[in-house]
Amino acid sequence: MNVRFERLTPTAVLPSYAHPGDAGLDLCSDAALTLEPGARAAVPTGLRLRLPPGTEGQVRPRSGLALRLGLAVLNSPGTVDEGYRGELKIILINLGHEPIVIERGMRIAQMVIAPVLRVTVEEGPVDDVTARGMGGFGSTGV
Repeated sequence: MNVRFERLTPTAVLPSYAHPGDAGLDLCSDAALTLEPGARAAVPTGLRLRLPPGTEGQVRPRSGLALRLGLAVLNSPGTVDEGYRGELKIILINLGHEPIVIERGMRIAQMVIAPVLRVTVEEGPVDDVTARGMGGFGSTGV
């Protein structure tokens, strides 16, 4: 499956898989900035893309940055819809205690391309019995 990316700036880095078998394409910042603790920003990638019909791009945090620095994707996973054609920006938040310096070209997030099911919504009773039933959050244990 091919996904087309367009560079909007000459410094934009095309996404790539770091290792064979990786699920996510690494996404890089196309700006230099500092995120203070608690601050958030829509960080540009300098890219736009054309997803294949029936797919979405799921933007996810990078685990190493989350663990070491407290850098998170705020709307994780962020969804890039098939029809979106604007610049891909990553909403980052600094959940750590120190400022985080983001450099141009730094890997800041990852994108997993996934299939999307389209459903037809129908109204009616949901009266089938399941093992979980009406149990709420945490009803299956700790």
